[in-house]
Amino acid sequence: MSNKKKNLDIIKHLQDHRSIRQFTNEKIPKEDIEQIILSAQAAPSSSHGQAYSVICVTEEEKKSKLAEYAGGQQQVENCSHFFVFCADLHRLEKIARRSNINMKEPLDSTEMFLIATVDATIVAQNTAVAAEALGLGIVYIGGLRNNPDKVSDLLKLPYRCYPVFGMCIGYPDSKNIPEKKPRLPHKAVFYKNEYLNFEKTLTYIEEYDEIMKTYYEKRTNGKRSDTWSETMIDKRKIPRRLHLKSFLKDRGFPLI
Repeated sequence: MSNKKKNLDIIKHLQDHRSIRQFTNEKIPKEDIEQIILSAQAAPSSSHGQAYSVICVTEEEKKSKLAEYAGGQQQVENCSHFFVFCADLHRLEKIARRSNINMKEPLDSTEMFLIATVDATIVAQNTAVAAEALGLGIVYIGGLRNNPDKVSDLLKLPYRCYPVFGMCIGYPDSKNIPEKKPRLPHKAVFYKNEYLNFEKTLTYIEEYDEIMKTYYEKRTNGKRSDTWSETMIDKRKIPRRLHLKSFLKDRGFPLI
C-alpha cells in the first residue's frame, strides 16, 4: 500500500467519527489497550511537559459510581473501559520540591491551567483516534464535571489535578450505531487570514440549521425538529456548572 493510500485511509477514518453510546459486553484485550495508551502518549504537549494523567477505570463498582456522578449516563457503566483524562500539575510541583524549588506562583497561573487542560485534551483525541482505528467506539463524557469533587475523591486525585472529562471505550453494538452527525459547513468556521464577519457566514449557518432539522426529524421519527441554532441557544442560555470555579480553586487552579 502506498503512503498516499495509507494517508487517505487515515483521513477517511477521521471523517467517519461518530459518538457511540451502546456497547456489547465484549471486553477490550489488554494488548489493544496498551496500543491505545502508546498512541495517546505520542500526542504533542506544551514544551514536552506532559501535564496530564489518565485513569483507566474497569472496576464495575467505580464505573457505576462514575455513571451516577455524570448524570446517570449508563454508557459509562456499560462500556468495556472508561478513561478519565486529568489536567495534572501535581507531578511538576512534586519534582520541583525535590529540587527545593517553589513553583507556587507559576502553577497558580491561568497559563499553566490552560497548558494542562490542553495537554489532557490532545491526549484524549489521540486516544479516540487510536481506539476507533482498532474497531472500537468512543464517546466523550463531559458530565463528570457535574460532580468533579466526588469524581476526584473516588479516583484519589491529588492536589493540582482535576478531571477534565471522561471517555467510554468499547465494542459498538452494531444494531445501535447512529448516523454520522452533520457538521457546520467549513466556510462557517474556517477563515483565511482574519475572522470573517458573522453576517457573511449567516447563510451557511441557516443552511446548516435546515440540515440538522432534517437529521433530528429522521433520527427521532419526527419527535424532534429543532435546528442547530435553537439547540445551542437552549443548551447554553442557562449558566451551567457554576461550582467549577470554586472547585478548581480548591484543587490548586485559582485561574485569577
